[in-house]
Amino acid sequence: MTKTAFIAIVGCPNVGKSSILNKMLGQKIAIVSDKPQTTRTKIMGVLTKDDTQLVFTDTPGFHKPKNKLGEKMIKAVGDSIAGVDAVLFVTEPEGELRPAEQELIEKFKKEKLPVILAINKVDTIPEKEQLMERILKFSQLYPFEAIVPVSALRGINMPELEEELSKLAFESVFFFPEDTLTDQPERVIAGEIIREKLLRSLDKEIPHGTAVSIEKMREREDSDILDIEAVIYCERESHKGIIIGKGGAMLKKVSTRAREDMERFFQCKINLKCWVKVKEGWRNREGLIHNFGLD
Repeated sequence: MTKTAFIAIVGCPNVGKSSILNKMLGQKIAIVSDKPQTTRTKIMGVLTKDDTQLVFTDTPGFHKPKNKLGEKMIKAVGDSIAGVDAVLFVTEPEGELRPAEQELIEKFKKEKLPVILAINKVDTIPEKEQLMERILKFSQLYPFEAIVPVSALRGINMPELEEELSKLAFESVFFFPEDTLTDQPERVIAGEIIREKLLRSLDKEIPHGTAVSIEKMREREDSDILDIEAVIYCERESHKGIIIGKGGAMLKKVSTRAREDMERFFQCKINLKCWVKVKEGWRNREGLIHNFGLD
């Protein structure tokens, strides 16, 4: 008999939720950067091994929203928690308990959900006593099914985390074919790859004020080349100049790095063309948020 579990990955911004998902899947489907709130929507990843299928939902970082887009992101977290079999709660190995983390724990209590706590980035702390104190602090807040110290970057204890998550699966048919990796359309993956390169290449607020729309995605009939045309939207005319860069250097850098990642993911040659346009204040405009597929 096969087993399945739908699991939401939740936590504060920049704790490594997407990195953990990518590591478990063995393939990058969720973008990663050192900037908070990288993930904007619910990204589903599917891990099938032997008789068990784990269906993960990687959610945006739980934070206090500053605009309508932020409100949509927080709603996505709440919706994910309400509709799953279990939760993977990700935190860091040091620092005080954040108000957002306390709020998430209250949501777990309300939903009476089985929760596994993953303390990520344990490779960054030298003292084991500090980690033990962290484990003790969280264990007093909620009856977690398991607490697993991990490092998604180094692969520390990732098999142990996967094993604990598999214990939460129940007898069920598989909901996805065994070779499924994600439910995200190819256009979404391509757009997210471009946005990741913007996040990694630009500073401060500008990357969060960008959205990517894939206008064309078509395979050539006479060759193994995929033509992709993308528009990068930003909120201000001054941001447009920064994204393009002197002599087009920044846009070329972003496009080149995105194309290289796309070729690895899609396993074919990519002809990528990117343009930059301005949509002032789009993060507070419901229609544009919807058009960008972020609701």
